[in-house]
Amino acid sequence: MTAPLELTFRIDFPNGLRLGPGKVALLGLIAEKGSIRSAGEALGMSYRRAWLLADEINRMFVEASITTRHGGKSGGGAFLTPFGEELLARARRMEEAARNSISDDLSWLAKVAT
Repeated sequence: MTAPLELTFRIDFPNGLRLGPGKVALLGLIAEKGSIRSAGEALGMSYRRAWLLADEINRMFVEASITTRHGGKSGGGAFLTPFGEELLARARRMEEAARNSISDDLSWLAKVAT
């Protein structure tokens, strides 16, 4: 049995920036883990790479998606802003809608693929 076909959802902006599965996964893991470092590790990337992607996400839109808090008594961490939460929800919703709208075509392709 072969692996099912996968849909990769990516939005290419006119300025050359992209919002795709890696950045969406990073947003989701930052929301879940409360840390850029932990989110990056979960994705198998270095802290530097994760931080650079988080910074790029923040520069893509008029509002920041990710905010950080420095350590102290309550500890540091990274969190999604309300805008970041909305961005994550909408990106996931768009991906699901795209997958659902072409599910019959994906099934057909899976049947005829070698």
